[in-house]
Amino acid sequence: MWQQLSDFVFGEPVPQALPARVKQQIEQRQAVSERLISWVQFALILLFGSLWLAAQQVNMTDTPFQVVPTALAGYFVFTVTRLVLSYRIALPHWLLTISVLMDMALLMLLIWSFHIQYEQPASFYLKAPTIMYVFIFIALRALRFEPRYILTAGITAIVGWSILVWYVVSVVPDDPMITRDYVQYMTSNSVLIGAEIDKMVSIALVTAVLSIAVVRARRAFFRAVLEQTAAEDLSRFVSKEVAQRITSSDRQIQPGDGESREATIIFTDIEGYSTVSENMSAQELAKTLNEYFGAMGEVIDRHGGVITLFEGDLMLITFNAVQEDPDHARNAIRTALEIEEVARTRTFNGVALKTRCGINTGEITVGAVGAQDRLVFTVHGDNVNIAARLEQLNKDYGTYIMMGEATHAAVNGDYPCRLVCETQVKGRAQPVKVYSPA
Repeated sequence: MWQQLSDFVFGEPVPQALPARVKQQIEQRQAVSERLISWVQFALILLFGSLWLAAQQVNMTDTPFQVVPTALAGYFVFTVTRLVLSYRIALPHWLLTISVLMDMALLMLLIWSFHIQYEQPASFYLKAPTIMYVFIFIALRALRFEPRYILTAGITAIVGWSILVWYVVSVVPDDPMITRDYVQYMTSNSVLIGAEIDKMVSIALVTAVLSIAVVRARRAFFRAVLEQTAAEDLSRFVSKEVAQRITSSDRQIQPGDGESREATIIFTDIEGYSTVSENMSAQELAKTLNEYFGAMGEVIDRHGGVITLFEGDLMLITFNAVQEDPDHARNAIRTALEIEEVARTRTFNGVALKTRCGINTGEITVGAVGAQDRLVFTVHGDNVNIAARLEQLNKDYGTYIMMGEATHAAVNGDYPCRLVCETQVKGRAQPVKVYSPA
């Protein structure tokens, strides 16, 4: 029951302990918030100083009271120091707490000084509209998304105002100036205790509401950071385009969800991979493949391709399947040509890895396949199978790039090609014409 009430008031808690790297991200954002708070405090101290100077000009009476300008000067130094430190270090909690206390102490001191400034009874300052700045200081703490500072500001304000009220009714024991007449209270320097209690209740309620709101927002913020981190991690295992598509979907992706698109597919495979892998340790092979995939990934990204699948040494690359690419056939051929050139002209961990490519253009299905709790976002269909078949066909003809008739037709002869053969493909009645760049 209490857990349900807590979830209703404060929102659903974060379901897991935050990983260290997530905490680091949150701390970095909190540091940015502290800089913003420091700048707001800097603006407020300038405002307080300007108001005090204006009050000095209006009040022409001579008074030796110099506490306020001294306090303003001290707080100005503290605020500037805090602002500079916020750009250099993560401000410790004790310093942040002192900052909250100093905010409220300065404000209460300014309010208290009004009756001396204007040579009025102490009750004069209880009607000062400057009390509204209390709510600014409390709200300012919401920028950090930590309710303890909001609570510290609210409790300090209530205690400070209680002290000011106590001072009014005790400074002249023979005349506490307390009244129950609201009109007299509004038209004189009399004190209406109920009005002062109303102010403190208002401060308490604003503090409580802001604290609850920040706790709810904090939990939502933590979940958002977790989800963003998960999406960033996901993009390391699948392409960033696929991760974006999954995380931005209006509804949860279900098995079988997909769409038909006109796209171009490339299958790549390393020539003689089995022989290469047999002569290496697992660590050497992993390093070699990492260098290889890193270099090929740069080529693929440069031409707008998306790596949809890694499987051993094989890559499945799509164009216009996950992200829009109206010139997908040409970009696929450019990618294959550059992959072949990179593989031919450089080594990876000291090993040459020549690469074969099979390219095909046509209608494919893009979507999720698998079980309800285990999905793979991929492409499938007849034209995907043809691209895989063309990649394998390179072995028979000693070529490194083969493309289907649809791809060849789509580029309108921009790339000189020769007809290599016509091959029968499973599921097709007519043989498929196969081309290779000249």
